[in-house]
Amino acid sequence: MILGVGSFAHSLGQALADAGTTVSTYLTRNYGHFPPSLVGPTFSRDAFSSPVPLIKKNGVEVVIPQSIDWALAPWAKDLLKSGVGIFSPTREAMRIERERDFARKLCADFKIPFPQAYVASNRLEAEKILAGHPQPFVIKNPLCSPNSPIHTILCETVEDTRAWLRHVNYAEGVFLQEYLGRAEAGHIALVSGGEIYSLVTNQEYKYAFNGNQGIVAGAPLGGLVERDPDDQYSLARQLIHPLLPWLRKVRFNGPLQVTAVKRGGQWHVIEYNIRIGVTSGPMILRMLKNPVETVLKTARNEQLDPQFKSGLNFGCSLTLAGYGYPFTQVRSPHLPLEVAGPFDCDVWWNEVAQGTDGQLVSTGHRIADVIALAPALDAAITRAYANIRKIRVVGSYFRTDIGRSLWPPGRI
Repeated sequence: MILGVGSFAHSLGQALADAGTTVSTYLTRNYGHFPPSLVGPTFSRDAFSSPVPLIKKNGVEVVIPQSIDWALAPWAKDLLKSGVGIFSPTREAMRIERERDFARKLCADFKIPFPQAYVASNRLEAEKILAGHPQPFVIKNPLCSPNSPIHTILCETVEDTRAWLRHVNYAEGVFLQEYLGRAEAGHIALVSGGEIYSLVTNQEYKYAFNGNQGIVAGAPLGGLVERDPDDQYSLARQLIHPLLPWLRKVRFNGPLQVTAVKRGGQWHVIEYNIRIGVTSGPMILRMLKNPVETVLKTARNEQLDPQFKSGLNFGCSLTLAGYGYPFTQVRSPHLPLEVAGPFDCDVWWNEVAQGTDGQLVSTGHRIADVIALAPALDAAITRAYANIRKIRVVGSYFRTDIGRSLWPPGRI
């Protein structure tokens, strides 16, 4: 059972269903309900206040959360007690993503490079930190959540930082992380049975517009993955493997993604995430010969043997953004969605619904994720673009430059 909505639930559900398992979705938000219904049964939180009775009734073996916020739900303790496998770390292990300053302290304990960072409870404290350390900061909420009062604001100058500190919401304080530049990349591994299994190195294109311009969007506008079980860029060896004593201590089992920036020839952690991600997750499952076994064994904290399909070395993900995105306060009507010809790669619908006439309509800011896999990177990118151009919704757009910057890892 997937806990989620939209393209996340649609893509992971279809990849697992195609591999031979039965999939259902517990809808955790009030949008994106149609896409996961294309894969299997869906259950609304309005009709079912908790997924736990459904899990027991239907013999669900694994739960895959879309967001870490499941741990704050009123049914979270019941889910943990149910004994169902959860494809996510739980309890203490979740702090590595949930609490940004905890991740900083963890890196300090294990001698992992991390940007200079500070926590302030109000604007006065934040401005005092900036006065004492006049440098650009990335402004984040101290607690990570899709509903955080502050979403990441990337400031490249001291003046940018000073201006934004006058306007952010200090309800939960503020986390100020030294800005290290744009040479960013990520690596995704699974941790299970006390061991670390590298899967892919990835790149997320987080800025809203071509040329890495505009604001950092709520979710990436595109992404690349490279099959990388040997960790050829040393991201896992430098930034994940030193954590192994802590990972074993807290019985961490689930995905672990590190995002890092390279400065002065050295990788620095900027954050850890405990999900396989909206852009990378579907590509990883499609690349694996044994995705169901891998997910199931990870959820049970058992030894793994992830096996990759021959020839699927690279993946490219593109997002078709809807009218008004990334400025989500701008609303648009439901708009007709047209498709010119069949697709020859994966297309996962997000904020899309089916009208009474059977035609698809866009209902929000993120319409679809288009994903292509291939032996070579250029081929994956070319196929993804050929397919996204078949979709038309008035006012929509997609970035046309994915892969032209930020790759290979460490490049600007």
